[in-house]
Amino acid sequence: MEPQRVATVGGGISGLAAAERLRALDDAIELHLFEASERLGGVLQTENVDGFCLEQGPDSMLSRLPWAMDLCRRIGFEEELVSTNSSPSGVYMVGRGRLLRVPEGLAIMAPRRIWPMVTTQILSWPGKLRMAAEYFWPRRRDGLDESLADFTRRRFGRETLERLVQPLAGGIYMGDPERLSIQATFPQFVEMERAHGSLIKATRREQAEGKAKDKAGGPQYSLFVAPRRGMSQLVERLAERVRPCEFHLRQRVERIRRSDGGGWLVDVVDAATGNSRQERFDGVILALPACQAGPLLAEMSQELAALLQRITYAGCVVVNLVYDRSEVPHPLESFGFVTPHVEGRAVLACTFSNKKYPGRAPESTLLARAFLGGDCFPEVMTWSDECVLEAIGRDLRDLLGITAVPKLTRIKRWNGSMPQYYLGHLDLVQKIESLAAELPCFELAGNYFRGVGIPHCIRSGAQASERLVAELNQHSRA
Repeated sequence: MEPQRVATVGGGISGLAAAERLRALDDAIELHLFEASERLGGVLQTENVDGFCLEQGPDSMLSRLPWAMDLCRRIGFEEELVSTNSSPSGVYMVGRGRLLRVPEGLAIMAPRRIWPMVTTQILSWPGKLRMAAEYFWPRRRDGLDESLADFTRRRFGRETLERLVQPLAGGIYMGDPERLSIQATFPQFVEMERAHGSLIKATRREQAEGKAKDKAGGPQYSLFVAPRRGMSQLVERLAERVRPCEFHLRQRVERIRRSDGGGWLVDVVDAATGNSRQERFDGVILALPACQAGPLLAEMSQELAALLQRITYAGCVVVNLVYDRSEVPHPLESFGFVTPHVEGRAVLACTFSNKKYPGRAPESTLLARAFLGGDCFPEVMTWSDECVLEAIGRDLRDLLGITAVPKLTRIKRWNGSMPQYYLGHLDLVQKIESLAAELPCFELAGNYFRGVGIPHCIRSGAQASERLVAELNQHSRA
């Protein structure tokens, strides 16, 4: 019996995680991975140059979510992970033109410690009192979806939204809190309100339970971890682990449809030559952004294609900058800073990379990563390099006192890279999943379902493979 052929379309972290899981579940499968660009990894791109580790996309993984950590253990990669530096720690918030430390123990809108919230200068006294009133605020009982902004204003007030939640949450989704769904983006806060009536009550209880768990021992990680030599190191290890696999780089999939004899027909165009061909597969995992996946399926399922097209994406500009440390007057006693929209600045966030992780740059330098754009500022994507650097320079001068020209810069534009979980997102996703489930031996994976982070992408890819292998085995027994 000939081995079953499976195509994974998309070589980002979701597609690679799907391929890794396929290989682990059934090493007899003939595996093919199609990627339109010349490299694997999608937004995970690292450039190592002259002692600098320049991340052009995400730089870390959340360790408390199990899916990325479990994958790293399976592929023997755990020893390559490093934790954030113990000193400095935390982040700054831009507040009325100054950098102010975000209160210790604040998880976006769930304060675990009272005194830091009392003493913070980020909020005014009326803002602090309104935030404290959340403890007594009545819970919502109708279960309807609500925007992140409406949820925060209802429970904590306008100032907490504008000065804390918007910039902290915006750094994750690069989105507009007035349009983002709280149930899709931060379902844990909805559950806290439902179960305890108050996020403050829930956090204090979780903190007490967490202390008890800590006493039980076990491995401890910082909140974020990263590969020692950058995120591309994880991509390289995954590529090694999925072999034998046919990697088809610079091969653009243009159409997917059912074969009359069963299975799937995949139309592919070679980006180098322009030549097209058609291949048949027993199963397909489509691990592309929803906006790219939809058109490939239009001929087969117009309804599914239309639903995928309804998911909106925002862009982002990531800029690496290198300065001599002597040119930076600020003490930099944190991992970076985030900026509320109400401050009116171009830089939405800035990470001090070699303060955050060891080995990212020589000690005598500062490696900073600035983020611009997002759903609220789409015009940034059209700015020239000069305009981008001028805007960053202005903000870093005002906030860090830097007047020097950076010794090295790298600008990366990610057009349409961040899915926006607008109101009604979970209902939309459920419809997409229901329609996709009707297609035999076909799966979708990506960051547009129930989480945009690397761990969520890994889970999405792995689950797609598990469903596909189960169905392929069922068909082979029939």
